Amino acid sequence: MTAAQDAQAREDGARLEAAIEILTRLVSFDTESSKSNLALVNFVESLFDDYGVDYVKIPNAVGDKAALFATIGPKVDGGVLLSGHTDVVPVEGQSWTSNPFELRRERGRLYGRGATDMKGFDAICLAMIPEFQRAALRRPIHILLSYDEETTCRGALDAIRRLGEDLPRPDVVLVGEPTLMQVADAHKAIVTYRTTVHGREAHSSKPYLGANAVEAACDLVCELYRFNEALGRRGDPAGRFDPPCSTIEVGVIHGGTARNILAKQCAFDWEFRSLPDVPQRLALDHLEEYIARVALPRLRRNAEDASIETWAEVEVPGLAAEPGSAAETLALKLAQSNRTISVPYATEAGQFQAEGLPTVVCGPGSIDQAHQPDEFLEESQVAAAISFMRRLAKELG
Repeated sequence: MTAAQDAQAREDGARLEAAIEILTRLVSFDTESSKSNLALVNFVESLFDDYGVDYVKIPNAVGDKAALFATIGPKVDGGVLLSGHTDVVPVEGQSWTSNPFELRRERGRLYGRGATDMKGFDAICLAMIPEFQRAALRRPIHILLSYDEETTCRGALDAIRRLGEDLPRPDVVLVGEPTLMQVADAHKAIVTYRTTVHGREAHSSKPYLGANAVEAACDLVCELYRFNEALGRRGDPAGRFDPPCSTIEVGVIHGGTARNILAKQCAFDWEFRSLPDVPQRLALDHLEEYIARVALPRLRRNAEDASIETWAEVEVPGLAAEPGSAAETLALKLAQSNRTISVPYATEAGQFQAEGLPTVVCGPGSIDQAHQPDEFLEESQVAAAISFMRRLAKELG
């Protein structure tokens, strides 16, 4: 090994350890989406202060959560935005073999809630700041850490709206969700809904005196699954997604008070994951047409005041492939790859693209580990992401 190679190996090892040290701290903060992330934000602010990095704190309306936007390099528009989220999914009900909020390092793996999704990426971005600073960047590297990605995907929106206003507008956005460092240029959209049926109570011995909300809700659920089968037959013309179609799933249903009472109310929660070129309202429009034509007239036979309502809870746009975009071109170069992939899960990437920003998804770890008990990130993936970031610094330096 030459002296230069030996020095590089030492630098590689030091940067890996720095990333793991920061990840240890990030994992230690319980930032389940139902809880505040401010303790983690305060820690990251202290890192920015130590590094001498300019940043902006973007709190939510309530003030119990915040996003952070930092810039390394010249304070101008352009450059690359590295985007990650700070919240994680719950651990309740999962069988962990160690404390999920204490990073466990074992046999080349880093175990802890959020290690893969996606505090590992966040930690790597933060650990790379000294190298970014030494690179004498001609174009800036921005870091955005958001919140509530796991529930509403709205935690990045305030920052996105300010890009090009009082925050620099990047040329390219790289969202670091886990892709095993492959470049994903497309993902599905998701909308989650709650449908509530309002009927009329009556004794079950005389059903003609009421309107059973449970019966109507079950009919609507069946209709959604009939439409889901039709979506499966349509398939995915691009042939890139798994499963190769838009999908509908009903996850929760509840209603009624007793088995011998016609239910006054019944509600169910459902989702529609659509291919990027499929309208996000497609499933809702189909259900509302069926309600108007079939379900509601049937429900109102014995209860004129019966009603059915549906409202969207979460709407996350898909990411559409843009072959040859600035984001795809740069990410493939940095990943030393010549092909892109698509992913079936939703991310914040579609929100950036909706604002006209070329965006791709590329980050360490496997989505198969996300949300799982004993979630882990391979150290080799951390090393690969560090190499990716070094090539980014060289590209912009």
